[in-house]
Amino acid sequence: MILKIILAAAMAAAMLIPGKRALHMFQQNRYEQGRYTGWIKDSVNANMSGIILTAVFSAIGLILGLVLKGTLRTIALTVLLCAAAALWFMNEKGKNYIKPLVYTARVKRQIIVMVILAAFLITLVLVFKAEWLAAAVSLICPWLLIYPMALITSPVEAAVRNHYLNEAKQILADHSDLIKIGITGSYGKTSTKNIMQAMISEAYNSLMTPASYNTPMGITRTIREMLKPIHKVFVCEMGADHVGDITELMEFIHPSIGVVTTIGPQHLATFGSQENITREKMQMIELLPSNGLGILNYDNEFIRSYKVKNNVRTVTYGIHTEGVDYLAKDITYHRNGSRFTVVNGDDEVVIETKLLGEHNIQNILSAIAAARYLNVDWKTIQRAAKTMKQVEHRLELKTINGRRFIDDAFNSNPSGSAMALNVLSTMPGRRLIVTPGMIDLGKKQEEINKEFGKKMKDKADTVILVGKNQTKPIYEGLRESGFDMDQVIVFDTVREALTFVYQTTTPEDTILLENDLPDAFNN
Repeated sequence: MILKIILAAAMAAAMLIPGKRALHMFQQNRYEQGRYTGWIKDSVNANMSGIILTAVFSAIGLILGLVLKGTLRTIALTVLLCAAAALWFMNEKGKNYIKPLVYTARVKRQIIVMVILAAFLITLVLVFKAEWLAAAVSLICPWLLIYPMALITSPVEAAVRNHYLNEAKQILADHSDLIKIGITGSYGKTSTKNIMQAMISEAYNSLMTPASYNTPMGITRTIREMLKPIHKVFVCEMGADHVGDITELMEFIHPSIGVVTTIGPQHLATFGSQENITREKMQMIELLPSNGLGILNYDNEFIRSYKVKNNVRTVTYGIHTEGVDYLAKDITYHRNGSRFTVVNGDDEVVIETKLLGEHNIQNILSAIAAARYLNVDWKTIQRAAKTMKQVEHRLELKTINGRRFIDDAFNSNPSGSAMALNVLSTMPGRRLIVTPGMIDLGKKQEEINKEFGKKMKDKADTVILVGKNQTKPIYEGLRESGFDMDQVIVFDTVREALTFVYQTTTPEDTILLENDLPDAFNN
């Protein structure tokens, strides 16, 4: 009996790290079973060493379980599972996750259910004397327990979600004079939100959704925990990766001012088509009240060509499009930021900012449009632009260990990556780019990353790719463009890439960090 208990403990220990890893990937795939299944399929090829190791341990366990009998079998399986558990623990200890598992209340509930399910499986193995299955159950089943766990917890999560959503809706209803600004787009939402907050807060007591809180529950948490009666403006980022997401958020928040930053092939895998993406993002404007204001980036072709089915007043902005309401011209970049002139009717106002890149200038234009609509004067706008902080991980100039970086590590996209390369090309000294490429672009991902590689020619002197499998299209694009392939280096991890950067660069060089690949895709 004691040996059986020890075997059960060994099984539990062997399940611990795979179970934690499975929960981590389930969280990074937004608790969606379909996305999690897609990740598992992608990992079969990308993480072959881990798959082989699991298969070897499982096969050895099956052989031992079938060949040996009685006490000797129990001891052998216990030793095997302890060895597997020790190997997993050692491997996990050395990992430095870009986005570690966050132990939210939801995850804690999931852990409880996972533990119960694992205990049930272990009990079945021992009660029905199926010890020969002990290794396979311990090493493979943790990845599969996500599915029954999600099924069991979904009613609880739905009830929790509805309770908090209704509470947040009531708070908004009680705050009837609150000016609500909704911001959406395929890219640029968070940057625009931060810029909008910096500008609007110069004249109003305003609140914005923090970090990337752009889902119903993230926005709900912001309202419940942060919104106070003193706030006059609520700047709300609204994300979407499925049809119906913006509609749901608009019906929840009911903003009177809506901004669409840009539209492109982001989340094609879940939207299904570019038409679905465009239609969904433009719900931000189509669901505004008739006395509200829509603010549109007319440099974006998908926005410019869309026929809005709402009589709400709209204003437009851009850099390359004539006839917009807010035009940026005479743009210059320098090592400390940007300078440009805003043309609005008869007004021509010079704006200086620490922010870099055309897309940040576009984001500033959208914030200016909202600020002017709310009667913020030009001097206040100029002061806000000049003093606003750089947006973290979005073309953020920073010095680390004596090296000059342009940190554009947040969720790279085709438009933003092209602008980042243009900014890099204006920098003095040697120019390097560190990137794992772009993700979540569906069937076009390979094509877009290949074009990304082609665009690096004459923009960067050295290219450092992270992830051999992930970056194959970039490598091919670089080769086809005629880039000096002796200046293309591929590493397995971000840590290895940065070690190389620190060893081979000087303070006069500039290093662009383009995209911070989530661990779910870091293979």
